[in-house]
Amino acid sequence: MTTTPRTVLVTGGAGYIGSHVVVDLIASGHVPVVIDDFSNSDPSVFDRIRELADADVEWVRGDITDAAALHDVFESHDIDAVLHFAGRKAVGESCEKPELYFDVNVGGTAALLAAMNDHGVREMIFSSSCSVYGEAGGGPLTEESPTGPTNPYAWSKLTCETMLEQVAQRREGFGAVSLRYFNPIGAHPSALLGEDGRENSPNIMPRLLEVASGDRDHLTVLGDDYPTRDGSCIRDYLHVIDVARAHVQALDLVSEPGHRVINLGTGVGTTVFELARAMSEASGNEVATVVGDRRPGDVSELVADPSLARRVLGWSAEYDVADMCADAWRHHLARARRS
Repeated sequence: MTTTPRTVLVTGGAGYIGSHVVVDLIASGHVPVVIDDFSNSDPSVFDRIRELADADVEWVRGDITDAAALHDVFESHDIDAVLHFAGRKAVGESCEKPELYFDVNVGGTAALLAAMNDHGVREMIFSSSCSVYGEAGGGPLTEESPTGPTNPYAWSKLTCETMLEQVAQRREGFGAVSLRYFNPIGAHPSALLGEDGRENSPNIMPRLLEVASGDRDHLTVLGDDYPTRDGSCIRDYLHVIDVARAHVQALDLVSEPGHRVINLGTGVGTTVFELARAMSEASGNEVATVVGDRRPGDVSELVADPSLARRVLGWSAEYDVADMCADAWRHHLARARRS
């Protein structure tokens, strides 16, 4: 764990993963400053962060594609490092609106790098994705596995990684870490933080929770003809708490110049049908499934080889799928009570 306190700009820090990271930053002695446009989050999350961390968080409403807003944040704070989460993240939407994904994800990252350069900030941890591997083949994927994005969302992430690599080669002292996380799910064990987005989320966990609570009749499994053990897609699901911890630990590594890519995963693959059964067990309610059509851009299997993260970050996942479902269910019930 890093020992030097830093002031850290967290883009998208009111969102699902960002809010968990903010709590961990405070617990580790760092000072987070959040910029978020709240297009898929709400400032009320900072009340719950205060309850968890016993600290107020300074935040700014702003868009990462807005150069003036970024300049104001860097001008008014002595930022040491940037944790970059802000961006669009829905595979299906990216296939319908590819221009939006390159504008926000790639254009926003370019604007952020320009603002960092203008203000002498040389450290970034980037929220990347396992989707950059595409159909790289079965079995655990290492950082050396070939990339092959199959949708605009994944292409936008890989393009940002390439941008960071090029900047690191040409900007003296610049350090970046791209964390390719696999499939974050779960919620804070306190039930105060979780996946609270405003949008009708395309992610699997919100839909599982709706079925388990009786708000939806069934989970539509998007294809059962993949070359997997039960025909549904296999993913390496990862607890959001483990994801957050990795970002704080990566602050040690990012102080070293250069660009590094690191997988975050458990190394264990779970099918959609298996995840539905795990949610049934966690909630005590049956999660019915109905098979639907494949989703454009989906690949059959994505599972991490997390050995590099163990070696260079001293990080490994501590939670399993049962924990993830139990924490997500607890947060879902608590959120319903707060509504």
